[in-house]
Amino acid sequence: MAAAVARRGSFSDSGSDSEDSSLSDSELQEAFAKGALKPGLNVVLEEQPKRRNDTDGLKQCLAEFRQQLAWVERLDVTLGPVADPVSQNASTSDVDPENDFQREMSFYRQAQAAVLEALPRLRKLQVPTRRPDDYFAEMAKSDQQMQKIRQKLKSKQEAMERSEKAKQLRAMRKYGKKVQVEVLQRRQKEKKNMLNAVKKYQKGLSDKLDFLDEEQTSSQGNKKGTASQRPKKGPNAKRRYKNQKFGFGGKKKGSKWNTKESFNDVSSFQAKVAHNKGPGKGGRGGKGGKKALNKRPGKRARQKMKNRAR
Repeated sequence: MAAAVARRGSFSDSGSDSEDSSLSDSELQEAFAKGALKPGLNVVLEEQPKRRNDTDGLKQCLAEFRQQLAWVERLDVTLGPVADPVSQNASTSDVDPENDFQREMSFYRQAQAAVLEALPRLRKLQVPTRRPDDYFAEMAKSDQQMQKIRQKLKSKQEAMERSEKAKQLRAMRKYGKKVQVEVLQRRQKEKKNMLNAVKKYQKGLSDKLDFLDEEQTSSQGNKKGTASQRPKKGPNAKRRYKNQKFGFGGKKKGSKWNTKESFNDVSSFQAKVAHNKGPGKGGRGGKGGKKALNKRPGKRARQKMKNRAR
Protein backbone atom coordinates (compact mmCIF):
# COMPACT_ATOMS: atom_id res chain seq x y z
CA MET A 1 0.00 0.00 0.00
CA ALA A 2 2.80 2.36 0.89
CA ALA A 3 4.62 1.40 -2.30
CA ALA A 4 1.53 2.23 -4.34
CA VAL A 5 1.18 5.61 -2.58
CA ALA A 6 4.87 6.28 -3.16
CA ARG A 7 4.54 5.35 -6.80
CA ARG A 8 1.53 7.68 -7.14
CA GLY A 9 3.50 10.43 -5.44
CA SER A 10 6.43 9.85 -7.74
CA PHE A 11 4.04 9.94 -10.71
CA SER A 12 2.55 13.23 -9.56
CA ASP A 13 5.99 14.70 -8.85
CA SER A 14 7.31 13.56 -12.19
CA GLY A 15 4.21 14.93 -13.94
CA SER A 16 4.65 18.34 -12.34
CA ASP A 17 8.35 18.32 -13.18
CA SER A 18 7.62 17.35 -16.78
CA GLU A 19 5.09 20.15 -17.06
CA ASP A 20 7.60 22.68 -15.74
CA SER A 21 10.45 21.46 -17.93
CA SER A 22 10.44 21.43 -21.71
CA LEU A 23 12.01 18.20 -23.00
CA SER A 24 13.55 18.17 -26.43
CA ASP A 25 13.66 15.20 -28.76
CA SER A 26 17.40 14.71 -28.24
CA GLU A 27 17.01 14.50 -24.46
CA LEU A 28 14.22 11.95 -24.82
CA GLN A 29 16.35 9.90 -27.18
CA GLU A 30 19.27 9.95 -24.73
CA ALA A 31 17.01 8.87 -21.86
CA PHE A 32 15.62 6.04 -23.98
CA ALA A 33 19.14 4.90 -24.91
CA LYS A 34 20.15 4.77 -21.23
CA GLY A 35 17.05 2.75 -20.38
CA ALA A 36 15.53 5.40 -18.16
CA LEU A 37 12.31 5.41 -20.19
CA LYS A 38 9.88 2.61 -19.46
CA PRO A 39 6.29 2.12 -20.54
CA GLY A 40 3.96 4.10 -18.31
CA LEU A 41 6.71 6.11 -16.59
CA ASN A 42 7.84 9.71 -17.04
CA VAL A 43 11.43 10.85 -17.02
CA VAL A 44 12.26 12.84 -13.93
CA LEU A 45 14.98 15.43 -14.51
CA GLU A 46 17.16 16.19 -11.56
CA GLU A 47 17.58 19.84 -12.48
CA GLN A 48 16.25 22.40 -14.94
CA PRO A 49 18.16 22.71 -18.23
CA LYS A 50 20.35 25.79 -18.26
CA ARG A 51 19.78 28.40 -20.90
CA ARG A 52 23.08 29.72 -22.11
CA ASN A 53 23.98 32.90 -23.96
CA ASP A 54 27.07 31.70 -25.83
CA THR A 55 28.40 35.00 -27.08
CA ASP A 56 31.73 33.54 -28.18
CA GLY A 57 30.03 30.82 -30.21
CA LEU A 58 27.76 33.36 -31.91
CA LYS A 59 30.71 35.54 -32.84
CA GLN A 60 32.56 32.51 -34.20
CA CYS A 61 29.59 31.59 -36.39
CA LEU A 62 29.36 35.18 -37.57
CA ALA A 63 33.03 35.21 -38.53
CA GLU A 64 32.61 31.97 -40.48
CA PHE A 65 29.86 33.17 -42.87
CA ARG A 66 30.85 36.83 -42.99
CA GLN A 67 32.20 37.93 -46.38
CA GLN A 68 34.43 40.91 -46.82
CA LEU A 69 32.37 42.76 -49.43
CA ALA A 70 32.03 46.43 -50.25
CA TRP A 71 29.22 48.40 -48.65
CA VAL A 72 27.47 48.90 -51.97
CA GLU A 73 27.11 45.14 -52.19
CA ARG A 74 25.82 44.79 -48.63
CA LEU A 75 23.79 47.99 -48.16
CA ASP A 76 23.57 47.47 -44.42
CA VAL A 77 22.93 50.42 -42.14
CA THR A 78 22.66 50.14 -38.37
CA LEU A 79 21.52 53.31 -36.67
CA GLY A 80 19.27 54.47 -33.92
CA PRO A 81 16.04 56.37 -34.58
CA VAL A 82 16.04 60.05 -35.46
CA ALA A 83 15.01 62.58 -32.86
CA ASP A 84 11.30 62.96 -32.26
CA PRO A 85 10.20 66.33 -33.75
CA VAL A 86 7.90 66.92 -30.79
CA SER A 87 10.01 65.89 -27.80
CA GLN A 88 13.44 66.19 -29.56
CA ASN A 89 14.40 62.87 -27.98
CA ALA A 90 16.14 60.10 -29.98
CA SER A 91 16.29 57.42 -27.28
CA THR A 92 14.08 54.33 -27.38
CA SER A 93 14.12 53.70 -23.64
CA ASP A 94 10.85 55.56 -23.05
CA VAL A 95 8.97 53.63 -25.79
CA ASP A 96 6.32 51.37 -24.35
CA PRO A 97 6.45 48.04 -26.29
CA GLU A 98 2.80 47.39 -25.48
CA ASN A 99 1.75 50.68 -27.11
CA ASP A 100 1.24 49.97 -30.80
CA PHE A 101 1.47 53.58 -31.89
CA GLN A 102 4.76 54.25 -30.05
CA ARG A 103 6.27 51.00 -31.28
CA GLU A 104 5.39 51.61 -34.93
CA MET A 105 6.53 55.23 -34.64
CA SER A 106 9.95 54.11 -33.36
CA PHE A 107 10.28 51.72 -36.34
CA TYR A 108 9.38 54.57 -38.69
CA ARG A 109 11.94 56.95 -37.16
CA GLN A 110 14.66 54.28 -37.28
CA ALA A 111 13.96 53.63 -40.98
CA GLN A 112 14.00 57.38 -41.58
CA ALA A 113 17.46 57.62 -39.97
CA ALA A 114 18.72 54.78 -42.19
CA VAL A 115 17.45 56.55 -45.31
CA LEU A 116 19.10 59.84 -44.31
CA GLU A 117 22.38 57.99 -43.82
CA ALA A 118 22.28 55.74 -46.92
CA LEU A 119 21.12 58.19 -49.60
CA PRO A 120 24.18 60.52 -49.45
CA ARG A 121 26.51 57.52 -49.54
CA LEU A 122 24.73 56.10 -52.61
CA ARG A 123 24.91 59.45 -54.39
CA LYS A 124 28.59 59.69 -53.52
CA LEU A 125 29.12 56.28 -55.12
CA GLN A 126 27.05 57.43 -58.15
CA VAL A 127 24.42 54.78 -57.63
CA PRO A 128 21.04 55.84 -59.12
CA THR A 129 18.28 55.91 -56.55
CA ARG A 130 15.33 56.80 -58.82
CA ARG A 131 13.66 54.52 -61.31
CA PRO A 132 13.65 55.78 -64.93
CA ASP A 133 10.33 56.67 -66.51
CA ASP A 134 10.71 53.99 -69.20
CA TYR A 135 11.79 51.27 -66.78
CA PHE A 136 9.97 47.96 -67.02
CA ALA A 137 10.65 45.63 -64.15
CA GLU A 138 10.45 41.89 -64.57
CA MET A 139 7.28 40.50 -63.09
CA ALA A 140 7.52 38.29 -60.06
CA LYS A 141 5.11 35.81 -61.69
CA SER A 142 5.55 34.17 -65.08
CA ASP A 143 3.31 34.74 -68.06
CA GLN A 144 1.77 31.28 -67.65
CA GLN A 145 0.82 32.07 -64.06
CA MET A 146 -0.66 35.43 -65.07
CA GLN A 147 -2.60 33.71 -67.86
CA LYS A 148 -4.08 31.30 -65.32
CA ILE A 149 -5.01 34.23 -63.09
CA ARG A 150 -6.61 36.00 -66.05
CA GLN A 151 -8.61 32.90 -66.95
CA LYS A 152 -9.68 32.53 -63.33
CA LEU A 153 -10.88 36.14 -63.17
CA LYS A 154 -12.67 35.75 -66.50
CA SER A 155 -14.44 32.59 -65.33
CA LYS A 156 -15.51 34.35 -62.11
CA GLN A 157 -16.89 37.29 -64.10
CA GLU A 158 -18.79 34.95 -66.45
CA ALA A 159 -20.20 33.07 -63.44
CA MET A 160 -21.37 36.37 -61.93
CA GLU A 161 -22.98 37.36 -65.24
CA ARG A 162 -24.76 34.00 -65.50
CA SER A 163 -25.97 34.34 -61.93
CA GLU A 164 -27.27 37.85 -62.65
CA LYS A 165 -29.06 36.65 -65.78
CA ALA A 166 -30.59 33.78 -63.82
CA LYS A 167 -31.82 36.23 -61.19
CA GLN A 168 -33.38 38.41 -63.89
CA LEU A 169 -35.07 35.39 -65.49
CA ARG A 170 -36.46 34.29 -62.13
CA ALA A 171 -37.76 37.81 -61.50
CA MET A 172 -39.37 37.91 -64.98
CA ARG A 173 -40.98 34.50 -64.44
CA LYS A 174 -42.28 35.64 -61.07
CA TYR A 175 -43.68 38.83 -62.63
CA GLY A 176 -45.23 36.84 -65.49
CA LYS A 177 -46.92 34.48 -63.05
CA LYS A 178 -48.21 37.47 -61.09
CA VAL A 179 -49.69 39.05 -64.24
CA GLN A 180 -51.23 35.72 -65.25
CA VAL A 181 -52.84 35.32 -61.84
CA GLU A 182 -54.21 38.86 -62.02
CA VAL A 183 -55.70 38.20 -65.47
CA LEU A 184 -57.33 34.97 -64.27
CA GLN A 185 -58.75 36.70 -61.21
CA ARG A 186 -60.14 39.53 -63.34
CA ARG A 187 -61.77 37.05 -65.72
CA GLN A 188 -63.30 35.11 -62.84
CA LYS A 189 -64.63 38.34 -61.36
CA GLU A 190 -66.18 39.41 -64.70
CA LYS A 191 -67.71 35.98 -65.13
CA LYS A 192 -69.16 36.08 -61.63
CA ASN A 193 -70.62 39.56 -62.19
CA MET A 194 -72.20 38.47 -65.47
CA LEU A 195 -73.74 35.37 -63.87
CA ASN A 196 -75.18 37.50 -61.07
CA ALA A 197 -76.65 39.94 -63.61
CA VAL A 198 -78.19 37.04 -65.58
CA LYS A 199 -79.76 35.65 -62.39
CA LYS A 200 -81.19 39.06 -61.51
CA TYR A 201 -82.62 39.39 -65.02
CA GLN A 202 -84.16 35.91 -64.85
CA LYS A 203 -85.75 36.65 -61.48
CA GLY A 204 -87.15 39.95 -62.74
CA LEU A 205 -85.10 42.09 -60.41
CA SER A 206 -83.53 43.92 -63.33
CA ASP A 207 -84.67 44.69 -66.88
CA LYS A 208 -81.28 45.80 -68.20
CA LEU A 209 -79.25 43.80 -70.68
CA ASP A 210 -76.18 45.99 -70.58
CA PHE A 211 -74.03 43.14 -69.30
CA LEU A 212 -74.38 41.40 -72.69
CA ASP A 213 -72.96 44.44 -74.47
CA GLU A 214 -70.20 44.70 -71.88
CA GLU A 215 -69.37 41.02 -72.32
CA GLN A 216 -69.28 41.41 -76.10
CA THR A 217 -67.06 44.49 -75.97
CA SER A 218 -64.77 42.86 -73.39
CA SER A 219 -64.35 39.73 -75.55
CA GLN A 220 -63.58 41.88 -78.59
CA GLY A 221 -61.14 43.89 -76.51
CA ASN A 222 -59.34 40.74 -75.34
CA LYS A 223 -58.89 39.70 -78.95
CA LYS A 224 -57.62 43.05 -80.13
CA GLY A 225 -55.61 44.03 -77.08
CA THR A 226 -55.91 45.32 -73.58
CA ALA A 227 -58.54 47.86 -72.59
CA SER A 228 -55.96 50.62 -72.32
CA GLN A 229 -54.59 49.98 -75.81
CA ARG A 230 -57.82 49.52 -77.87
CA PRO A 231 -59.48 52.73 -79.13
CA LYS A 232 -62.70 53.91 -77.49
CA LYS A 233 -65.84 53.51 -79.58
CA GLY A 234 -69.08 55.43 -79.53
CA PRO A 235 -72.30 54.42 -77.74
CA ASN A 236 -73.91 51.08 -78.51
CA ALA A 237 -77.05 50.61 -80.60
CA LYS A 238 -79.41 50.75 -77.63
CA ARG A 239 -77.94 54.01 -76.43
CA ARG A 240 -78.09 55.51 -79.93
CA TYR A 241 -81.76 54.57 -80.23
CA LYS A 242 -82.58 56.17 -76.90
CA ASN A 243 -80.65 59.29 -77.86
CA GLN A 244 -82.60 59.49 -81.10
CA LYS A 245 -85.90 59.02 -79.28
CA PHE A 246 -85.44 61.08 -76.14
CA GLY A 247 -82.64 63.45 -77.01
CA PHE A 248 -79.06 63.82 -75.99
CA GLY A 249 -79.52 65.16 -72.51
CA GLY A 250 -79.43 68.77 -71.48
CA LYS A 251 -82.51 70.91 -70.93
CA LYS A 252 -85.75 68.96 -71.14
CA LYS A 253 -88.40 71.27 -69.68
CA GLY A 254 -89.67 73.78 -72.23
CA SER A 255 -87.65 72.25 -75.06
CA LYS A 256 -90.79 72.27 -77.34
CA TRP A 257 -91.89 75.77 -76.54
CA ASN A 258 -92.14 78.27 -79.35
CA THR A 259 -89.69 81.05 -79.64
CA LYS A 260 -90.03 84.35 -81.44
CA GLU A 261 -88.24 82.98 -84.49
CA SER A 262 -90.25 79.76 -84.62
CA PHE A 263 -93.53 81.71 -84.14
CA ASN A 264 -92.75 84.00 -87.07
CA ASP A 265 -91.59 81.11 -89.30
CA VAL A 266 -94.65 79.93 -91.34
CA SER A 267 -92.77 78.33 -94.19
CA SER A 268 -93.92 74.81 -93.28
CA PHE A 269 -97.59 75.80 -92.69
CA GLN A 270 -100.16 74.08 -94.96
CA ALA A 271 -103.70 75.37 -94.73
CA LYS A 272 -105.37 72.30 -96.26
CA VAL A 273 -103.73 69.97 -93.80
CA ALA A 274 -104.25 72.30 -90.84
CA HIS A 275 -108.03 72.76 -91.46
CA ASN A 276 -108.67 69.16 -92.54
CA LYS A 277 -109.59 70.16 -96.09
CA GLY A 278 -107.27 67.87 -97.96
CA PRO A 279 -108.34 65.45 -100.70
CA GLY A 280 -110.53 62.67 -99.43
CA LYS A 281 -111.26 64.44 -96.15
CA GLY A 282 -114.44 66.18 -95.18
CA GLY A 283 -114.91 68.93 -92.68
CA ARG A 284 -117.84 69.54 -90.45
CA GLY A 285 -120.13 70.34 -93.36
CA GLY A 286 -118.56 67.86 -95.70
CA LYS A 287 -120.31 65.04 -97.41
CA GLY A 288 -119.33 61.96 -95.64
CA GLY A 289 -115.58 61.98 -95.63
CA LYS A 290 -113.75 58.77 -94.80
CA LYS A 291 -113.30 58.05 -91.13
CA ALA A 292 -109.81 57.56 -89.82
CA LEU A 293 -108.84 53.95 -89.90
CA ASN A 294 -107.84 52.02 -86.74
CA LYS A 295 -109.33 54.61 -84.45
CA ARG A 296 -108.80 53.66 -80.84
CA PRO A 297 -112.05 53.17 -78.86
CA GLY A 298 -112.77 55.31 -75.86
CA LYS A 299 -112.16 54.44 -72.28
CA ARG A 300 -115.70 53.28 -71.50
CA ALA A 301 -115.80 51.13 -74.60
CA ARG A 302 -112.51 49.55 -73.69
CA GLN A 303 -113.77 48.86 -70.15
CA LYS A 304 -116.90 47.19 -71.51
CA MET A 305 -114.85 45.06 -73.85
CA LYS A 306 -112.64 44.01 -70.95
CA ASN A 307 -115.69 43.06 -68.83
CA ARG A 308 -117.16 41.00 -71.69
CA ALA A 309 -113.91 39.09 -72.02
CA ARG A 310 -114.14 38.10 -68.34
